[in-house]
Amino acid sequence: MSTILFVNACMRGEKSRTLKLCREYLAEKENVVEVDLGKLALVPFDGEAAGRRADLQKAGAWDDPVFDLAKQFAAADEIVIGAPYWDLSFPAALKTYIEYVSVCDIAFHYSEQGRAEGLCKAKSLTYITSCGGFVEGANFGYEYLSGIATMFGIPETRFVAAEGLDVVELDVETQMAKASKTIAKLNGR
Repeated sequence: MSTILFVNACMRGEKSRTLKLCREYLAEKENVVEVDLGKLALVPFDGEAAGRRADLQKAGAWDDPVFDLAKQFAAADEIVIGAPYWDLSFPAALKTYIEYVSVCDIAFHYSEQGRAEGLCKAKSLTYITSCGGFVEGANFGYEYLSGIATMFGIPETRFVAAEGLDVVELDVETQMAKASKTIAKLNGR
């Protein structure tokens, strides 16, 4: 059975409109494993922690818990990331999570020519977001995650956004319904 990894970076919890869209996308899916970044509360790597992880990599100590998130990510058949549009990208917790999963010889490795080659099993990464205004060509979060997907060997990236949710002249439910149509298409409906 295939596994869907849902990376929940919806920092407002159940109040999040992004999370509502994610739940809609995942509603009919089976075998969904959720990583709630708000509850996980990862600490960014500093020099000491990065050095420790590098030493563990060199020693081949892959059973150390520091690699658990990377192994989980690499083994998933599909990745779904839900994150609100914050400051032209996404919450810092998601970047910290990417630091934890971006492990050479788990998520990717380097070829003899020095190019990154992906080792992840996932066939797609779906990025779901919502924003008060409009992205208008400045969705650096999706662009970043598309680059990460390429590096990790994930061949397809997909994007869903509910935009303009804080624009007074626009109806929130209409804007959410537009995103729901995109979700329905991605789910084959």
